[in-house]
Amino acid sequence: MTDASPAARATPASYQDAVARFMAETADGWADLAFFRSGAAARAAARADARRAAGAVVLPAPGSLLTALRLTPLHAVRAVILGQDPYPTPGDAHGLAFSVRRSGPPPRSLANIFRELTDDLGVPPPAGGDLSGWARQGVLLLNMALTVEAGAAGAHRGWGWEALAAEAVTTLAAGRKPVAFVLWGADARRMAGLARAHDPAGATHLVIESAHPSPLSARRGFFGSRPFSRVNAFLEQAGRGAVDWSRSGDGA
Repeated sequence: MTDASPAARATPASYQDAVARFMAETADGWADLAFFRSGAAARAAARADARRAAGAVVLPAPGSLLTALRLTPLHAVRAVILGQDPYPTPGDAHGLAFSVRRSGPPPRSLANIFRELTDDLGVPPPAGGDLSGWARQGVLLLNMALTVEAGAAGAHRGWGWEALAAEAVTTLAAGRKPVAFVLWGADARRMAGLARAHDPAGATHLVIESAHPSPLSARRGFFGSRPFSRVNAFLEQAGRGAVDWSRSGDGA
């Protein structure tokens, strides 16, 4: 019998291949979004492939493009944290918003997230920057743009990737399971209206908005916003269980 586990499959050769494989292999609901079925995902992936063919260093690698959706199935989502776009430093981005798998000091935005986590819950900063442990607990760590170019933050914004975040928020908000939406910064906060507009009961979900954890804005409302304790209090009241925010990387 052929081993069909992710580890046994060959790494996707392109972003278009990554999208096609995800659609073929995913049966948990994400692949049914119009973003995939309409061809929007394939078109954005084709643009990323074209840039790579032209010599650009596109991040993350194709095999990591949809890590957020693979680690956090639609039915398992309890909280959503939206990022802007992947880290533009080679070796950092691996498909989860704000997360890195390398050793050494974390990126400054992630360091500020860990600082707020400690201030909020008294949890010591994780030893590394891999947040896959959060993702595996139902925290969707999704970037608004799924690709970027090395040294050029925001290079692929407006390519159509953002439709995925909008559809994910709309779909989750329209569902019956309570979800906490954590929206940091102007890009993510644009999703607040969708989350509230599609809330079937008007109070099913929690929407937390604040400044971005970037060093440029963290002191303008991110520090002191206590998102982690607020999410856990909401989830516990809703009967969905608290997130163990001290559990970070356990492999992606």
